[in-house]
Amino acid sequence: MSTRRSFLRSAGAGFASAALASAAGGGETARARRMTIDLTCGAIGVSANQREAVAFAKKHGFESVAPDGSFLGALSDAELTALRADMQAAGLVFGAAGLPVDFRGDEAKFRADVAALAPFARALARAAATRVGTWVSPGHGTLTYRANFAQHAARLREVARVLGGEGLRLGLEYVGPKTSWTRARYPFIHTMLEMRELIAEIGRDNVGLVLDSWHWYTAGETVADLLSLANADVVAVDLNDAPAGIAVEAQVDSRRELPAATGVIDIKAFLSALLEIGYDGPVRAEPFNAELRRLPAGEAVAATARAMKKAFEMI
Repeated sequence: MSTRRSFLRSAGAGFASAALASAAGGGETARARRMTIDLTCGAIGVSANQREAVAFAKKHGFESVAPDGSFLGALSDAELTALRADMQAAGLVFGAAGLPVDFRGDEAKFRADVAALAPFARALARAAATRVGTWVSPGHGTLTYRANFAQHAARLREVARVLGGEGLRLGLEYVGPKTSWTRARYPFIHTMLEMRELIAEIGRDNVGLVLDSWHWYTAGETVADLLSLANADVVAVDLNDAPAGIAVEAQVDSRRELPAATGVIDIKAFLSALLEIGYDGPVRAEPFNAELRRLPAGEAVAATARAMKKAFEMI
């Protein structure tokens, strides 16, 4: 792994510079943007049902919105048709849903959740939502790395099989901060390359990454790491900035900033790399920011929209 990363950093540096220059607007070779500015209300501390989230997205100029599988599954055909028509008129599509399966805990709970997953997946597919994402804890109190890896591979393979039966993709997010993965007795996956190893072990073609600029930054990764990916490797993306004046190894996962708020994370390079690989999915803010969460719902969505648009204007 270290050899591969060293190679990417050195051999890929020239390509990365040229590619980003092109993606950032280098004339005839510049790519058209296919990724969407996404609203996921829960990620910014806003409580909203599906219709309310769609209304917020329409009002504030988002391009996609997170689907709620439980809500969508309860709609009649006529109600779902009306909702989708409303979204289409506003230029909105569905982004990525959260995974309602506890694969980190005991076997009985996992089995119960997997048994209930198929109706959830059918509800998403019926609404033309195709992406589901979740995160992987960067450590465990009792399982060693190898034991934890084997358990994750086996359980997530089952999840991917159920989702794949309905044409859905599963995205997995690694957690990068050193303050997170050193907290547990047995550290676990906390880098892109480690997550790609897990995805390879799962062995299903509907499994990919959930990328987050925060974890990319705290894991010490580079533009070359992003450019080693293809669009098919990425299911969803989170976009965040980091507090200023804190060393990268001291950053804490629960204290982040809205995109392009501080400039600590190179948002332009991150988004430009996604543009270059042709990423075509949702990009949403997930700042875990206490000040944002204290705002009234409409103000929090408006602040998020301004931050996201500011970030996207960089490319």
